[in-house]
Amino acid sequence: MRVGGSDPIREAARLLAGRRNAVALAGAGISVESGIPSFRGSQGMWAKYDPMEYATLHAFMQSPRKVWEMLSEMKSLCGGAVPNAAHAGLSTLEKMGVVRAVITQNVDGLHQAAGSRAVIEYHGNLDELVCVYCWKRYPTRERWTPDAVPVCDCGEILKPNVVLFGEPIPWLAQEQAEEEARACGVLVVIGTSAQVSPACDIPRIAKESGAAVVEINPEPTSLTSSVTDIHLRGSASEVLRALTILIRM
Repeated sequence: MRVGGSDPIREAARLLAGRRNAVALAGAGISVESGIPSFRGSQGMWAKYDPMEYATLHAFMQSPRKVWEMLSEMKSLCGGAVPNAAHAGLSTLEKMGVVRAVITQNVDGLHQAAGSRAVIEYHGNLDELVCVYCWKRYPTRERWTPDAVPVCDCGEILKPNVVLFGEPIPWLAQEQAEEEARACGVLVVIGTSAQVSPACDIPRIAKESGAAVVEINPEPTSLTSSVTDIHLRGSASEVLRALTILIRM
């Protein structure tokens, strides 16, 4: 089903209201309005930090103090951020019984802060630190400060419990995300082009399982011409606000 009508946002609202079995797949774009820059683009993190030098497991094992330069900036940005209207919109749609789960590629915790309860953290989160030598875990607030590198009781440098390039997706998060994709009636893709594997499989799994795919992105992505049924152009907060109003009518 590919919708080509003149009012795609009304078509999307009717679809969501009718099926009431939606799952959201959220990427970095949803948090940009909270002041957290996207990773890609001229203002993104990867423009400042080469991901092969700063965002791989190999880089962390070789030079953890260097990698913590990037991680500290990321933690400071996320720690000062608050949920925006898009996060609030998804929380509202969950309370309305329209969205049943959020699969987030973000590690900032803003979906939970906005009130969403069914959140699958596909890439982990910044609120926990883990030792890759003895596997002891700590709340980040207990071990990290902006001017220091956190250290485990065993003496090794701690890593945030986030997925770096070269690390597998946490097994339970991947299983839950794929199960939600297979069972949903609508997959709402927000602020991501879903190009990185295996997150890129989620829209395909949903589509092949019979779900409609609604994409909320300012510009077309690789998904738009392949799996997307309805592309809603605009900021995530504006589009989700409009959808919520229409669904309530």
